[in-house]
Amino acid sequence: MNSIRLLLDEDVWRGLTAVLREAGYDAVSINDLDRKGYDDEAQMAFAIAENRVMFTHNIRDFAPLAQHLAEQQVNHPGIIVARQFEKGMLARRTLALLNSLSPEQIANTLRFV
Repeated sequence: MNSIRLLLDEDVWRGLTAVLREAGYDAVSINDLDRKGYDDEAQMAFAIAENRVMFTHNIRDFAPLAQHLAEQQVNHPGIIVARQFEKGMLARRTLALLNSLSPEQIANTLRFV
């Protein structure tokens, strides 16, 4: 199993969780954890506590949040943001990114799919 662990935001296609798991990633969705409706800071705090990279389509809010974490020197597993691509393309681009990075390389960064 790949050591990058992911938390998919509630706005992410639920099928991506299964795709990532099939590829060997430890991936869970906010939708499956009964965490829908929490604000972005709470979701990110949960991701940090669980040592999971946050994956979201919410670029508008998570890009500034990543900047804030950097300014406050808060370590985090990483944030991946993606536009709303067609499902197949989203899966391919996400796997290409994840397969090219280690947990150390993605930590404390904002990555775009």
